[in-house]
Amino acid sequence: MLVLALDTCFDACSAAVLDTLADRLVARFEPMATGHAERLVPMIGSVMAEAGVGFDELHLIAVTNGPGTFTGTRIGVAAARSLALAAQKPLLGASSLAVIAAQVAMEVPDGFAGADILVAMDARRDEVYFQGFRNAKPLNPPAVLCPLEAIDGWVGGLPNGNAPRCILAGTAAKAITSRVQHATGQAGCHVSSVSLPSAAFLARLAPTLSHEGAPVSPLYLRPADAKPQIGKSISRVTT
Repeated sequence: MLVLALDTCFDACSAAVLDTLADRLVARFEPMATGHAERLVPMIGSVMAEAGVGFDELHLIAVTNGPGTFTGTRIGVAAARSLALAAQKPLLGASSLAVIAAQVAMEVPDGFAGADILVAMDARRDEVYFQGFRNAKPLNPPAVLCPLEAIDGWVGGLPNGNAPRCILAGTAAKAITSRVQHATGQAGCHVSSVSLPSAAFLARLAPTLSHEGAPVSPLYLRPADAKPQIGKSISRVTT
């Protein structure tokens, strides 16, 4: 299977082509807070050219569809939709938080087998995009919460008698470590080095996911900051 994967949800832009038969991955990853729209298409062209693959040869296109920044998420989804439509290929959308969690699950440190994975991404306004995972399954839907709400929700769902071990991942992982330790009464949490989703890992994850279902659309967890002005329009001239 030939998979093209894209990610622009947060402060990075990445694209990857995976040939599952040859187990060959070609990927690009560039940290950036802005400029995703300018870099994504050239990046796609670069990985496709290096992989020696034409769009007509692809079997699947995958994209992280949020949560993330409004502009970044929209850019990635729009590009993936356009390519899938033009090439007449199936399109798969995957949660940015689930992609991070799946990558963390592949790199579990000693002593943390079976630990819950908590993904917390900085959402600004003193909030985080949060989702917990246990045994590769989500404990809750992706949500935008204050850190205390996120942690209290996770602690409240712990099975009785189980040690509240966890692995924290994401850009807000270090910021909530002390809160987790205080809530659980333990210092037994590990902060993963995985802080952002990557197209390279999404490409490897995509063949295991179902791409049947609703059309791929951006996953926004709160209204946009920008709002249309009211009462500022110029009256239309009548003739």
